[in-house]
This record gives sequence, C-alpha cells and structure tokens, in this order.
Amino acid sequence: MVALHTAIAIVLAVGLIIGFKVDPVISLLLASLYLGLASGVGFTGTIEAIAAGFGEIMAEVGLLIGFGVLIGAFLHSAGAFHRLLDVFVRVIGATRLPYALSLLHSTILPSIYVDVQVVLASPVARSAAPYIERNGLPMMASALGAGIFAGYVFVIPGLAAISIAGLLGVPLGRWLLFGIVIGPVTAIVTSIIMRLLLRGRLWKPESDEDVDEAMAEQEAHELAVARAEAGAVGGEGGAVGGEAGPSRAEVGPSPAVAHAAHMGAPDAARSLPLGVLLLPILVPLIMIAFGAFAELFDFSNSFIEFLGNANLALFVGLLGAYLIFRATAGLESTRETMDEGFHTTGEILLITGVGGSLGAVIGETGLDEVLGGLFSADVGAPVLVTILLAWFIAAVLHLAIGSVSVAAITAAGILAPILGSLNVAPVVVGLAIASGALFALQVNSNFFWMFKALLGLSTKGSLKTLTVATSVASLVSLPLVIVASLIA
Repeated sequence: MVALHTAIAIVLAVGLIIGFKVDPVISLLLASLYLGLASGVGFTGTIEAIAAGFGEIMAEVGLLIGFGVLIGAFLHSAGAFHRLLDVFVRVIGATRLPYALSLLHSTILPSIYVDVQVVLASPVARSAAPYIERNGLPMMASALGAGIFAGYVFVIPGLAAISIAGLLGVPLGRWLLFGIVIGPVTAIVTSIIMRLLLRGRLWKPESDEDVDEAMAEQEAHELAVARAEAGAVGGEGGAVGGEAGPSRAEVGPSPAVAHAAHMGAPDAARSLPLGVLLLPILVPLIMIAFGAFAELFDFSNSFIEFLGNANLALFVGLLGAYLIFRATAGLESTRETMDEGFHTTGEILLITGVGGSLGAVIGETGLDEVLGGLFSADVGAPVLVTILLAWFIAAVLHLAIGSVSVAAITAAGILAPILGSLNVAPVVVGLAIASGALFALQVNSNFFWMFKALLGLSTKGSLKTLTVATSVASLVSLPLVIVASLIA
C-alpha cells in the first residue's frame, strides 16, 4: 500500500497544480499531508517530517540559491550574459547552442553541485533562447537539464556517480571509462530528440512559460532597446531572435543587435573585458572544482575543504559581482538589482523547501524496504533481466523520493548486499542504477522548482522540458548500459 499511496500523492500534487491551478506550495503540502497520514507515518510524524524536510533542504541549498540568484542578477544587469552569448553564437552558431550547453555540463562541470549549476547556467540559457528559433527557451532548458543530470549520474566526480561506485565497490577509474562515454552521448542524443519533439505543437508559450515579473520587465526593455538600436544603425532587421532564418542563426546577430543586446548595462560595465565580468562565475567554479578533485585524488585538507565549500565559493562570487557592479553602476542601481534578486530568491526558496518536505515524508514511509524485497526475489536472473530490474528500482525510487542522488544511493544500498550473487559486473549494475535514477524528475523534487523559477517556466512547461528530458535521457542511456555489459 505504501507504493500506491506514494503514487496517489504524486498524482494529487500534479493534478492540483495543473488541473486546478492551485499554487505549488499548497499542492505539495497537501500531497505531503495525505501521504504521511495515509501511509501510517502518523499525525505528529507527518508534521515533523514536513518541517524536517524543509529545514534539511534549506540547510543544503538555501545559501546556494540566494547567492547564486544574486550573482545572476548582477551579471545580467551588467550585460555579461549577452556578451558571452555574442561570442558563443559567432564561434559555434546559434543552432548548436543547446548541444554546447549540454556537452559542457555533462563533461566539464559534474564536479559542481547540480543546484549550483542550474543557478549559474539558467541566465545564460534564458539569454540564449532568442538566438535559436521559435522554441528556443524549451530547447535550452531541455539541454541544460539533460546535461546536468547525465553528468551527475555517469561522470566522475558527479556526486551520484561517486556515491554509486563507492557503495558497489567499483574503482573510480573503471567507472570513468564507461561513464565518460555514456554521460555525454546521453546528453547530446537527448538534446537532439528534445529538439525534434519541440518542433511540433508540444510547446505553448502562453501556458508553458511563466517568467518572473521583474525578469520579464528587464528583458522586454533590453529587447526594445536592441531593436531600436539595430533599426537606427541599419542592421539586419530589428528582432534579436525568434523568427530569424537559418543563415541568420548560424552567423549570429548583426553587429548592431549584438551591441544593443547589452545596451541596458552601465557604460563602465560595457567597457570592462568580458573575462572580468565573468569572474564572479568562474572563480566559484574553480574553487568548487579544485576542492572536488582534491578529495578525489586524496590530497585534500581542512583549508582546501574550506576553499572548495560551495557556500563560500558562491559568496566570494557574490562579493566580486557586488563590487564590480557597484564600481561601474553606482549605489542606487546596485540596490535595485539586489531588490530584484531578493524578490526572485524568496519564491524559489519557499517552493524548494516544500519540495523537500514531500521527499522527507516519502522517506518515512519505508518504500525502500518494499523495493528491496522485490529485487531479492530475482537473485540469479539473466544479465538483461538484472540490468532492467536495477534500472526499474532506481526509477521507481526516483519517482517516489524526488531526488536523483537519494534514489541512486538507496538503490545501490539495496543491491550491494546481493551483488556477489548477480551474474553482472558491479560497474554495469551501477550504470543501470544511474540510468534508472535519471527517470522523470518531477514535482516532488526541489530541483524541479528551482529549475521552473530560474528558467521562467510554468509547472506544465517544466514537465515538458525537465521531466520529459530526464525521462528521455534515462531511456537513451539504458541501451548504452546494455552494450557496456557486453564488454565489462
């Protein structure tokens, strides 16, 4: 009955949000209350789990969200993201931007927490969307989600990848040989499939996009300035993105539009080198990556752990962004930008915390023990059946718990005691778990709500991008795992 009540709770949350337009915070709390009471957690236990889940998520990502959103607000106001996109579009072409973003996050950035990745990358993804085509935003959002989580579960030193390998006793070097291929291939193929899916009528901007009001006003102003400037200089049409033809998309914006794209930035900020403007992102990434690799290669110490802490790294980035923007834009503009960032942060924190509450209630139901019994009955099964069952357990855990890492770790913990009885190499079992843990990231995940708010999507739009993309990625990676079993 635990599995049934968990399914009902998830359907209840989705149905209230989409069918009855109930606010996500209220919907998730109602689902949490139902699940706790229906599954026997009890009145007191349910409330305690809701409060504890909220607090645990805030302790883990609260500062990361706050610092990251403020960094993004400063860099967006300074025109850094538009200038970066000008470079991207000219170097790789606008139509390849989603693949570049997906590849970047599935190969170079898995050492960074997924929450930090989406906070830092979402302004770039949003700003890049107009350069692509009619459905640029969902394409960039899908590519971002696929890249982040393919790297997270398959590529060392992604947290889920390291956790699975450690629990199953798989040497990291052996895991890396398979993961460094499966992860990026999964991300790129998923991005291609999502692009094909989004070319039809799946995406409806009027119901699938829900941009923060302050963000919308700022972007509308920048777009109007870009069009006016482009028209005045006599560029190739006034529009920055949207309906541009293929040749336009490949070569990027005209010089007038490229210049106007960051006209809203202060004059002093526009005169700074792009590398200087991007330091508030680059420095935290370097700090976090250095700490992760120090731990991976066993030369870490307390000072390196301090420097590599994500909260400290993002605070250093925020401090740098604040100083750069205040020096170039003045105190009044700096305060206005901070206020906009705080407005966005509050909404994200509340929804993220309530998503953690639902996950905590699910954790109290004992669903992992139910799934462990299911697998134990099939010890000694053929290779293919074992792979599919490992994938299935991780997928069901993810659907229920809402956390990729928790689902992966729980599934690995279930399988580790019976690993010696299975006719499959431990690395293949681990890769199957990683593949299953990707499946259908949705409303009971705190990341889902961060993704929704930061990318400016509605709940329905987030389901069409993040949920569909992670489901596709899970299904794309499964046959790759089966192929790996032939050579492992």
